[in-house]
Amino acid sequence: MENANHHLHKEPPSRVIAFTPKSLSVLKEGYSLERFGKDIIAGITVAAVAIPLSMAIAKASGASPDRGLITAIVGGFLISLLGGSRFQIGGPAGAFIVVVASIIERQGFDGLLLATLMAGIFMMAMGAFRLGTYIKYIPHPVLVGFTTGIATIIFSSQIVDLSGLTLDGREPAALIPKLKAIWAAIGTLNIQAVMVSGLSLAVILIMRRFRPQWPGLLIAIALASIVVALIGHSGGFAVETIGTRFGGIPDHLSPPVLPDWSLQKMQALLPDALTIAFLGAIESLLSAVVADGMTGRRHRSNMELVAQGIANIGTALFGGICATGTIARTATNVRAGGTSPVAGMVHSVVLLLLILFAAPLASYIPLASLAAILALVSWNMAERDEFIAIIRRSRSDAVILLATFLLTIFRDLTEGIAAGVVLAAFIFMHRMTGIVSANEVATDESEPDQEQSPDTIVYRIEGPFFFGVASEIAEVFEQIGRQPKRIILDLSAMPFCDGTAARALKDVVDRFKLLGVNVTLRGPHPSVKSVLIAVGISERLVVERP
Repeated sequence: MENANHHLHKEPPSRVIAFTPKSLSVLKEGYSLERFGKDIIAGITVAAVAIPLSMAIAKASGASPDRGLITAIVGGFLISLLGGSRFQIGGPAGAFIVVVASIIERQGFDGLLLATLMAGIFMMAMGAFRLGTYIKYIPHPVLVGFTTGIATIIFSSQIVDLSGLTLDGREPAALIPKLKAIWAAIGTLNIQAVMVSGLSLAVILIMRRFRPQWPGLLIAIALASIVVALIGHSGGFAVETIGTRFGGIPDHLSPPVLPDWSLQKMQALLPDALTIAFLGAIESLLSAVVADGMTGRRHRSNMELVAQGIANIGTALFGGICATGTIARTATNVRAGGTSPVAGMVHSVVLLLLILFAAPLASYIPLASLAAILALVSWNMAERDEFIAIIRRSRSDAVILLATFLLTIFRDLTEGIAAGVVLAAFIFMHRMTGIVSANEVATDESEPDQEQSPDTIVYRIEGPFFFGVASEIAEVFEQIGRQPKRIILDLSAMPFCDGTAARALKDVVDRFKLLGVNVTLRGPHPSVKSVLIAVGISERLVVERP
């Protein structure tokens, strides 16, 4: 017993555990060479997936492909090193394409770097104040709506490169103008680009069907690059590549540099930074939850947010785009046998080696092939079955889903999420009003003698008493047909009471006191009692249930 007590005394407090990176926990529990070998294999496997995805996402975001690799290297390494999940793989994510493209279009790439750095600070603050716990309260229809909306926008943004179209001017960011510009340029369709994108799609789908353990994305890009390089030299085959559009990718990492900033610029970028922080928090914690479901482990949500914040600061300093936990790459890590955050760090190191020693090869990658990858990413992102199921299942959930989806694709991602959450809150409050009631109850022989008097009325309030029902419950007491000498309000079935409802109840008590009615509040839960006393209801009126 003495040893057990000594052990318990040495237990670290829960706050310390909550803000301990999983990499440290893994080292403390013992990390073997066998596990290291598994993590190396998993890291290399994930890197094979991350190479084409990182470049494709950066390109679709309006940045050069190397920015995606920088994000996966710097952001991915920091997320694995400091994060609260054993399996999280960080890097650029498809969910950010719309946001990043919009910021670059309005504020330039320097504006994106500053917004990303600011978002990193916000995410660190979210983790420090333990706000990661509350991300789970975002309704499912909102998540499905904005995810499907983002997938729709991503797919529409790849039509130009999939088809090799030549637009008259810059491609619009908004969906309707984009589709109009694409339709106007339909006469510039490049059959060769269509063939390359079709080849890439075919290779990926065949790999998934017959060799799912192979890096299908990487194989597709390699084959497409070889085809374009070989046939292109023979003449008559013109397909745009990373080299022709971006001039290739650098063979080194530039030293960290603080983005240009001013208070005026930071103020202009504040909404964008908040959007990045909010979306990054959702995406990373959803990814961690997916990994938990696949492994039976539990992540530390607030430590994960702190790590995401540090990672975004790091990637902004090195010139990358927004970083977050990525569901597809995290799931690949788990399936490949990763056991710890070391796998994620290995993945980043492999990508760094690619830049240092194989950067010239990236110049041959056709943009049509990257577009094919992102078309598949958007297809997988769009939760089509769940989208239809929600519409069929519930009218109110369908309203939330469609509002989020339509605002996301036609207006703005932030507006879509905000509208969906607000709608869900109102619908929830409306539903809650149906389970709150205030009814007169009959006294019986089990009640004290004074409560069996005809001049005594007992009312029981049942359900959570909150601002949405406060006025309705108050009206019940205003419509009492007779004026008794005493009213007992039975609060024993009230599990919760907020300040607004407590204030309404105080007004009822005060009104009865002016009429000379003796009021007693009976049996409230301790938390309810403290709220009632805080708004000014005398503690003498509150009694325990007899």
